Amino acid sequence: MDDAAVDDAAEDGVERTPAGRRPRSWLTALLVTVIAAGLLALGGGLAVALGIGRTDQPAADSVDAGFSRDMSRHHLQAVEMANLAAGRSTDPEVLLLAFDIASTQTNQAGRMQGWLTLWGLPLTSGDTMGWMDDGAMAGHDMSGMAAADGAVMPGMATEAELAELRSLQGTPFDVRFLQLMIRHHQGGLEMAEYGRQHAGEAVVRGLARSIAETQTAETTTMEQMLRARGGAPLPAP
Repeated sequence: MDDAAVDDAAEDGVERTPAGRRPRSWLTALLVTVIAAGLLALGGGLAVALGIGRTDQPAADSVDAGFSRDMSRHHLQAVEMANLAAGRSTDPEVLLLAFDIASTQTNQAGRMQGWLTLWGLPLTSGDTMGWMDDGAMAGHDMSGMAAADGAVMPGMATEAELAELRSLQGTPFDVRFLQLMIRHHQGGLEMAEYGRQHAGEAVVRGLARSIAETQTAETTTMEQMLRARGGAPLPAP
């Protein structure tokens, strides 16, 4: 490098390759992207915290609150099942799927519980899915289910099914995991669609729409994975 090039490099404080390129430019772009995403998420949270766009907070029996409570609870069981894969499956596709589900739904459950806290509302309620009208729940008989087997919402695994899943290894685990997760996604879809259509908060509608779209795509993928491993889906909830 000649003296002029050295002076130029020293002037702007950036180490250059012989061709004059900045080798760390990709890192700068990545950091800008991450920071922008963080600011976007922060802005959404501040909008909820400050009540931007509305004059009152969602009530405890609102669609916004009910969706946030019940979907976060629904999500947390999916996370519980997904976290079992690391010690029981050796299938790279299943392990990657389980990691994606666990990380995505942990993040989403945290967002929903954060909204409830900001609204000054409890994280749980005895009136499960009471925020959905009777027409939305047509075909689902939930009477006595929580007391009988622990499945408090459509698609959720029972305590017996969770115990069975924990006892399996290898391909039998993969098949049962995919069966239970497909049904779990199917059971949560109606809640997501109802929240997308009826929630008052834009951030809640947006998350509900994202959940519906993501879980519909994941269900298709899991059905293909299940059949490739010799299994068949369970009856839809």
